[in-house]
Amino acid sequence: MNTIIKPFYLKLMLSIFLFGNVACYAQDSSSDTKSKVAVISKKKKRKKKKKLPKIDLSHWKVTLPVLNENGKPYEISPPEILDYATSEVAKPYMYLDTKKGAIIFHAMPTKSKTKNTKYTRSELREQMVPGKNNVNWTFKQGGTMKGKIAMYKSSKDSDGKYHRTIIMQIHGRLTDKQRDFIGEDDNNAPPILKIYWDNGKIRVKTKVLKNLSASYEEMLHENAWDNDEGFNFEQEVGFRKFTLEVKVTQGKMVIVLNNSEYKVYESIHMRKWGIFENYFKAGNYFQSRDKGAFSKVRFYELEVSH
Repeated sequence: MNTIIKPFYLKLMLSIFLFGNVACYAQDSSSDTKSKVAVISKKKKRKKKKKLPKIDLSHWKVTLPVLNENGKPYEISPPEILDYATSEVAKPYMYLDTKKGAIIFHAMPTKSKTKNTKYTRSELREQMVPGKNNVNWTFKQGGTMKGKIAMYKSSKDSDGKYHRTIIMQIHGRLTDKQRDFIGEDDNNAPPILKIYWDNGKIRVKTKVLKNLSASYEEMLHENAWDNDEGFNFEQEVGFRKFTLEVKVTQGKMVIVLNNSEYKVYESIHMRKWGIFENYFKAGNYFQSRDKGAFSKVRFYELEVSH
């Protein structure tokens, strides 16, 4: 009887052993498959983490701190500006940050200076009609510009203060008729608004009319206007993200920081400014000629409406 039982048990034990190995192998294969799926899933998640800024560039041109073949500041207008991320000219000065979902504007002292200034810029200029500068807006027509911004990097001066830069502007413009009337050779008029990132705070500068009794012809000249004393918002933004909103209506201009602090300009100077056309600007208009100085500004969102 033992000779019959032993082979039976041996076969049974062998079957159990083989079944166990198959089960373990299946389990290991399942674990490997799950592991591979997990790795693929993580890769997909990493790809999804790329962020894009909420900025439509179809109505903006950019001026860069580099010279073109004619020795003038390099400009990129619509529709070419839409390909800025792959433009070899733009890449060092206006480029995409997909980790933060922002456009970085990088500026430093170079020979690329526009007329009537000693400073350089990596800055957007509004174009109501893409590719054209001669269609603009008045205070009577009004306009709003909103932006979400952060200073990314900035050098310091000899006193240990960060170099300042202009991050938003409203620039005045003479019509062709006004230009010819006063005998100017271009359409340039003063900027009614400059908003600075100034050593971690937001500072605002506007223009005031020197002589309130000035005639229409006199007001068209740049030297009829002077800088005001300026205004500093209380809160410090430093290198953190912040929001700015500029709202213009007839005879009035309002600047809002982080939806909590307001500066309102509503005076005879704003009413007198109504003779000019205007356009919005945004980016990095760097305010230093110091050797080795630079700044980089992130724009996460930028929106304009009229």
